[in-house]
Amino acid sequence: MTRRLLALFLVLSLAPATLCAQSPEVEISPDVVYGHKYGLALTMDVFKPAEKPNGAGVLFMVSGGWFSRWAPPEQTQALFRPLTDKGFTVFAVRHGSSPKFSIPEAVEDVRRSVRFIRLNAERFEVDPERLGVYGASAGGHLSLVLGTASDEGDPDAEDPVLRVSSRVQAVVAYVAPTDLRIMVWEAPDHLPAYERFPALDLDLEAAEQFSPLVHVTPDDPPTLLMVGAKDDLVPMKHSQEIQAAFKKHKVDSQLIVFEDAGHGLGGEDAVKATQEMVSWFETHLAGE
Repeated sequence: MTRRLLALFLVLSLAPATLCAQSPEVEISPDVVYGHKYGLALTMDVFKPAEKPNGAGVLFMVSGGWFSRWAPPEQTQALFRPLTDKGFTVFAVRHGSSPKFSIPEAVEDVRRSVRFIRLNAERFEVDPERLGVYGASAGGHLSLVLGTASDEGDPDAEDPVLRVSSRVQAVVAYVAPTDLRIMVWEAPDHLPAYERFPALDLDLEAAEQFSPLVHVTPDDPPTLLMVGAKDDLVPMKHSQEIQAAFKKHKVDSQLIVFEDAGHGLGGEDAVKATQEMVSWFETHLAGE
């Protein structure tokens, strides 16, 4: 993970902690296995409110530069306090990490994580039709892929997890790449920083296949986009173009621009972004 992406996640994790000095207890289930690949376990940490869970689940994509790393859940739980304080159960999902695994493989993993949670909804005490997802940068990209390019599952699959839908009901994406064609095709000349991300070693066909912008349709879930106007790593046009596509297809969506922010949100911007994220999920994952 680059220093810039590490700083982004530190900012996003520290900002919520300032909002909840006294919070109810959270039950942590670490390293829940949602699948295997090449003899390796795919894992997630589950953070469930000890009192009055609201029945909705929110997945957080642990991904920066499509690099997914483990951290002690006791240290990361502050990131999720604004959600767990409101009764949401949070699933911190780790995917097969770059550089060993590619973006297509990461997408396959996070789709599986949704299917696994839905299949085990009773175990996790969440409503399988009230699942949201959010993430920043590469995590935002994966969140948008889940929102725009999921499926109902394969009823003939041998693995019961793969028979289940990977669809989500709400999405929040911070500073997210939405068109990988730009990053793969134009990056070598215009944005040399992308060379630091081996996950972007894609041909143009794969870049298109895994670009959320290409897959927007009217049945996509409500989506909130947040971006820094001064972002030089993932330019604002990524969010602007997919927001235009959402509007064209009449998808419930919103774009919030932080005028003085780059590829990361700090200070008051981070606090506002967290509040907006929580509000979005409260609005769109509310129970009957």
